[in-house]
Amino acid sequence: MVGKRRIAFEWLVSIVLALIVAVITRTFFYAPYEVYGHSMEPTLHGSELLIVNQWIYRVHPPEYGDIIVFHTDQEIDFIKRVIGLPGDKIMIKNGKVYRNGVLLKESYLNEQMDDDQWFYQLVPTGEIFVMGDNRNHSSDSRVIGTIPISQIVGRADLILLPFERFQMIPYD
Repeated sequence: MVGKRRIAFEWLVSIVLALIVAVITRTFFYAPYEVYGHSMEPTLHGSELLIVNQWIYRVHPPEYGDIIVFHTDQEIDFIKRVIGLPGDKIMIKNGKVYRNGVLLKESYLNEQMDDDQWFYQLVPTGEIFVMGDNRNHSSDSRVIGTIPISQIVGRADLILLPFERFQMIPYD
């Protein structure tokens, strides 16, 4: 009888420890996020479930090309790509994006922007400039302004669901 109680107690301790580790991991390191809408196509699609690395920006700042999740004034978080860092000069002219006067090579885009309007933004200290990969259908820094780095939840690292799209998100 003592042996069965000991085994049951060991199982209970193991389960409790596993739950504690899972809660700590979910709270501080990785979190699931669902993609809403089509603003990140073709890279990400609506209803995909991502795993977001929440601790990476505690170690180093965001980098060009990172796909980030960030808080907004709206009820849902946004997912966009980092285009500009603090101090960068972002210009959009004839549907093309320039950073500090250099045309960006964006292999992840399927189509060029339809917009022929001119746009300029100096990215303030402590903020970033983000855009969706589906430029013609994205509410990004062109609309909502630059994003305070403090609003970043983390970097999208993995497409978890659907299973046929399961993959690490490639960063150059």
